[in-house]
Amino acid sequence: MQPATAKWYDRRDSVFIEFLVEDSKDLQVKFEKSKLDFRCVGGIETLKHHNELDLFDSIDPNASKHKRTDRSVLCCLKKAEAGRAWPRLTKDKAKFQWLGVDFNNWKDWEDDSDEDLSSFDKFSEMMNTMGGEDGMPDLGMGGMEGLEEHDSDDESKL
Repeated sequence: MQPATAKWYDRRDSVFIEFLVEDSKDLQVKFEKSKLDFRCVGGIETLKHHNELDLFDSIDPNASKHKRTDRSVLCCLKKAEAGRAWPRLTKDKAKFQWLGVDFNNWKDWEDDSDEDLSSFDKFSEMMNTMGGEDGMPDLGMGGMEGLEEHDSDDESKL
C-alpha cells in the first residue's frame, strides 16, 4: 500500500482535502474527531492506497462528507470550531511528500467578512449539482455584424 497524492485548503467552517486517485474502487473514508482514514484501490495500475491523518484540530465526523468522481475523491471536513484557521492539515509539523496545498482554491478568508453561503453549504450545493447539465454555452458568432459595419466605416474614411 502507498499513500494517495492529495492537496488541501482551508475555509472558515471547513477544511477540504482532495485525494487524486483516478477510477477509485473499494473506497473507504472514515471521519473521526481528530483523524481521517482514507483507503481505496485505483489509478492506472490499480494500486492500493491508504492515508491516515492525525488532523490539526477537531472536526465534526457526522457532518463531514466525501464525494467520489472519476478523477479524485473530495472530502469536506466540517470544523468543530468554525472561524479558526488551520495553518496545516496535520497535527504533526512534518512534511509529507504526497500532501500539498491546493493554491487554486486557497483563500485568505480571515479578512473576508461577506461570505453569504458557508463553504460547507457551497460544497453540499456542488455535490447536488454534479452530474452536469444539458445546456451548452452559446458558441454562435453573434456580434460579427457590428464588427463588419465598423470595418466598412473605417474603409470609407480612407
